[in-house]
Amino acid sequence: MDGQPPVVVQPPASDGGRLVTIHGERMGVAYSLFDVLDLLHREGLPTTDTAVDDTELIEWRGGGPYDWNSGSSDEA
Repeated sequence: MDGQPPVVVQPPASDGGRLVTIHGERMGVAYSLFDVLDLLHREGLPTTDTAVDDTELIEWRGGGPYDWNSGSSDEA
């Protein structure tokens, strides 16, 4: 997996949860940024507040670290 960040956070599901994989292994579903940081901590990865914006550490799909609703929104 050259060049791909070790952590991938999938787009929000209909319930707002986001699947998190680390090194290609399913780690769980996060329902908040705190859940993602908890998963990182358990795997010994950086958990500083700047870690969530580190594109070499985390690939956010379907929204960034502050997007926790399903993909549908009436706001523009």
